[in-house]
Amino acid sequence: MSLTDFRTLGRTGLRVSPLALGTMTFGDPSWGADERTSLDILARYTDAGGNFIDTANRYTEGRSEQVIGAYLRKNPAQRDRLVIATKVALSMDPTDPNNGGTSRKAIRAHIDASLERLGTDYIDLYWQHNWDQHTPLEETMSTLDDLVREGKVRYVGLSDTPAWAVARMATLAEWRGWTPVAALQLEYSLLERTSEGELFGAARELGLGVMPWSPLANGVLTGKYTRDNHTPEGSGRGMFVGRHLNERTFALIDVLGRIAEESGTTVAAVALAWVRQQPLTTATVIGARTVAQLDANLASLDVTLSAEHLDELDRLTAPALGFPLPFLKTLGVPAQQGTTVINGIKAGD
Repeated sequence: MSLTDFRTLGRTGLRVSPLALGTMTFGDPSWGADERTSLDILARYTDAGGNFIDTANRYTEGRSEQVIGAYLRKNPAQRDRLVIATKVALSMDPTDPNNGGTSRKAIRAHIDASLERLGTDYIDLYWQHNWDQHTPLEETMSTLDDLVREGKVRYVGLSDTPAWAVARMATLAEWRGWTPVAALQLEYSLLERTSEGELFGAARELGLGVMPWSPLANGVLTGKYTRDNHTPEGSGRGMFVGRHLNERTFALIDVLGRIAEESGTTVAAVALAWVRQQPLTTATVIGARTVAQLDANLASLDVTLSAEHLDELDRLTAPALGFPLPFLKTLGVPAQQGTTVINGIKAGD
């Protein structure tokens, strides 16, 4: 597989690469990549055929969008080829109560600021970065629809949003003739699979493209963390990495190491391939602080895990899902269909 094995996003006709370039680290050398390196990463990704760039207004306080804008100014012919996605919801001014969230006022302010930083007159995919508990869903969806009708946005998506809100927002759009929700972005990896419960069910029923972020669990699944090599105290990534560093994770890393050896690849490539090969995955968001890291992540496209390896990893990392899914599996389905098999499903499946 390559970056030019394009997939359509949800029920749209939008073609995107199977790996999207995440740019959360762009423009901040203190923990990510400086502008020169960020531009090199963008060039390497697009030269390899990639067309899907994912950013947000809040990433590195707007510098990420500015770096992408600088790239587009130097490579104007790339604009129409690329699918540029950015996000709205996170506040850029903690003293202004109307700066964050997805109210009409906030969205209107941030869309114009993002367009200016990106140096473009339209955004291909505009995400609600996360759910705003204070704003009516109708207000958010009607505003996003207005942006599409005005030509500022082509498609809309939802990120980090509860399944009930995803379903409600998608249904509102359908019933009111607004721009449909195209995709759902969520955290998903071998160490974070709880989305397989309600969120995956919503995406499946609503026909949403699924874009996993943090497929390597903040770098835990790169292979650099072992029982004897934990995150240094005070590391900037410690708060994200620490929650995963336990015996269950190290047992998984052991298995990933064995599969990587059997497959002639790396631990990270195996973890990325597992996410990519999940049935609902449309495009996985990958990040990189260096060109070498990007190359290593892109190499995962050469890896196709066997059914045996997929099954082993599935069983090892099976998530504990919340009610009512476990109840339905253990009691609801048997009570409905007894010992019969319906649509290939029997009690306990």
